[in-house]
Amino acid sequence: CDNAKGLKAFYDAIKYGPNHLMVFGGVCATVTSIIAESLKGWNLVQLSFAATTPELADKKKYPYFFRTVPSDNAVNPAILKLLKYYHWKRVGTLTQDLPRFSEVRNDLTGVLYGEDIEISDTESFSDDPCTSVKKLKGNDVRIILGQFDEEMAVKVFCCAYDEEMYGSKYLWIIPGWYENLWWESWINSSQCLSKNLLAAMEGYIGVDFEPLSSKTSKTISGRTPQQYEKEYNAKRGDGQSSKFHGYAYDGIWVIAKTLQRAMKYLNATTKHQKIEDFNYTNHKLGKIFLDAMNETNFFGVTGQVVFRNGERMGTIKFTQFQERKEVKVGEYNAVADTLEINNTVIRFQGLEPPKDKTIIQEELRKISLPLYSILSALTILGMIMASAFLFFNIKNRNQKLIKMSSPYMNNLIILGGMLSYASIFLFGLDGSFVSEKTFETLCTVRTWILTVGYTTAFGAMFAKTWRVHAIFKNVKMKKKIIKDQKLLVIVGGMLLIDLCILICWQVVDPLRRTVEKYNMEPDPAGRDISIRPILEHCENTHMTIWLGIVYAYKGLLMLFGCFLAWETRNVSIPALNDSKYIGMSVYNVGIMCIIGAAVSFLTRDQPNVQFCIVALVIIFCSTITLCLVFVPKLITLRTNPDAATQNRRFQFTQNQKKEDSKTSTSVTSVNQASTSRLEGLQSENHRLRMKITELDKDLEEVTMQLQDTPEKTTYIKQNHYQDLNDILSIRNFTDSKDGEKAILKNHLDQNPPAQWGSSDPSRTSKDPIEDINSPEHIQRRLSLQLPILHHAYLPSIGGVDASCASPCVSPSASPRHRHVPPSFRVMVSGL
Repeated sequence: CDNAKGLKAFYDAIKYGPNHLMVFGGVCATVTSIIAESLKGWNLVQLSFAATTPELADKKKYPYFFRTVPSDNAVNPAILKLLKYYHWKRVGTLTQDLPRFSEVRNDLTGVLYGEDIEISDTESFSDDPCTSVKKLKGNDVRIILGQFDEEMAVKVFCCAYDEEMYGSKYLWIIPGWYENLWWESWINSSQCLSKNLLAAMEGYIGVDFEPLSSKTSKTISGRTPQQYEKEYNAKRGDGQSSKFHGYAYDGIWVIAKTLQRAMKYLNATTKHQKIEDFNYTNHKLGKIFLDAMNETNFFGVTGQVVFRNGERMGTIKFTQFQERKEVKVGEYNAVADTLEINNTVIRFQGLEPPKDKTIIQEELRKISLPLYSILSALTILGMIMASAFLFFNIKNRNQKLIKMSSPYMNNLIILGGMLSYASIFLFGLDGSFVSEKTFETLCTVRTWILTVGYTTAFGAMFAKTWRVHAIFKNVKMKKKIIKDQKLLVIVGGMLLIDLCILICWQVVDPLRRTVEKYNMEPDPAGRDISIRPILEHCENTHMTIWLGIVYAYKGLLMLFGCFLAWETRNVSIPALNDSKYIGMSVYNVGIMCIIGAAVSFLTRDQPNVQFCIVALVIIFCSTITLCLVFVPKLITLRTNPDAATQNRRFQFTQNQKKEDSKTSTSVTSVNQASTSRLEGLQSENHRLRMKITELDKDLEEVTMQLQDTPEKTTYIKQNHYQDLNDILSIRNFTDSKDGEKAILKNHLDQNPPAQWGSSDPSRTSKDPIEDINSPEHIQRRLSLQLPILHHAYLPSIGGVDASCASPCVSPSASPRHRHVPPSFRVMVSGL
């Protein structure tokens, strides 16, 4: 616009022309604003049909200015209505640095203020909008309100394509007054491909005033808007169409109706004044024209024509860019403040309108109910098995096999296993089953149950193994019975340590429910939302320290069990020797716990996998431990219950008798060649007999303790031989060096003993050294002493190599011809 020419024409008309009642026109914003500001001095009312600049809405500055075309700010109430229609409460603005667009943005801020709609980001640009577009994306703006011209619009959508701010998750609302196919004029000025630009533009909504009303009602002129448009196009011919023609047409009617009302007012109030009497200094007539203009209200071709503070309350249309063309999808009536959206025409690229922000739906990662059911069923089966073992142990508690294996300790092992099983039910209860407060309580309860169950099971197992170790590794121990009460005290001590740790843990740093949030994930169902998985944990401030204390204590307990298993590995009575099964239990539990802890830590973000691993480890460890302890006993009790409580009897085959005969011949031959050594060996034999006498006393005490009987006897009669063989056994019975055996045998042959069972009264008063060669004493030593001669004794009395054969214990064989075994192991019949 040429401001100078426009102003000159206006002032020439005022100065040289007739008196003008009103000023109609004003298209260029700069010229119109200058003229409108000066009209107050001439009492002239101005009516514009094309000036849309928001600046002219200031009634303090432009009190005599009216316009039939809505202001650029008129779109803001329509935008507000659209945002409310789709429940968008969070938007962002992108504005070109020009006053025309800045004013619209500022007015929009005022319109949205107090309407519970947040402008989360306000960006502006001069030439390159890409930085601003990137910031909008960074602030998660999904609904963008743009104010820029066509040239900048091309750049904006190119940047939006590069930043992937288009499609089903985004919506652009921009001015709708662009020319048809506006992008084709500016595509060459950008570095964006046409298809990419169109892809980014697809679905944007344009907002602009409605050139002609879409209603079919007759207007003040007697024509419908459609009839008027047809007549206008017919008279226009090939001339260029203007979108303001309808507002110019209605503007003429506004002036006519204003003058009509003014004339009626003058006729009704005074007959001496007419509108022809108006001049630029007649403020009274000027005020009458101004009031008459404000009262305008009729239906024109552009809709209902009403002014509010000089601003046209018109109709705002919404168009959507669909497949390279703009389609009207709705309109807003400012007079009635109503919005009509054609839902059959408007379409979004997603299944639903885009969200105003990334909807973050927190989703608790919970344990699958089918998985929990399956593992619970396995746990119940394990508890049923443990109950069966408990029934078996109680029912057969008086059986020799079960009685020797400490039934009370076995009950504690079963109890510990069942507590471990029970903890699985608690590990599977999360926020989907219980409340937050209950979950926090379960954090503590399940830790206590699992810890106490573990210690009860393995503490009882190791306690009864310790009793076997205490008896068999201290052969000089006086008669002292280790009863179950003492073992219960030991298990109680272990549990007391557990309770001290757990109580300190609970008091100082209790377990709390914590929620861990993970990175957002797309919705599996394809909805325009993001899923933020959250996971519940039982944690505290110093979780690592407390777990380290518990693991250290349990580790020491396992090492102690391994030590006991190793020390009692040579106990030959199956009912007492659980070392192999303890070792297997410790190995399985240790390996599974290490693997389970590692896998559980690595899968802490996958509750189903974590719960499955933890549950299977507990089930496996508890089941294996119980089976290793009770299944062998159950099988033995059903097949051969006596074998588990007896030692190997002294049995010799016919082949061994032949070997004894050969050995006797060899001894005679060697004896003839070694007569010179006989006297020295007899002296040594005398010393050894004295030693044997001393060991007999210790033997009786140990035997009494192993049998757990209070009887105190000084010797064991020959008719008890068979019963004692059921308890004690001789292992690794071997011969000594050939030369020494031969000499000893020769000496025995030269001094034949009395017959078995005979009693020589003359010997009763002899020296005790001679007494020990009596048949009673020899039988007593062979049946009781030989099994107890452990490797700990034999070195002190000149033990020999442990490669000899088993001794002959046949009653018909002469005791003097039996070979002394060098090493024996002690077998225990009961605790």
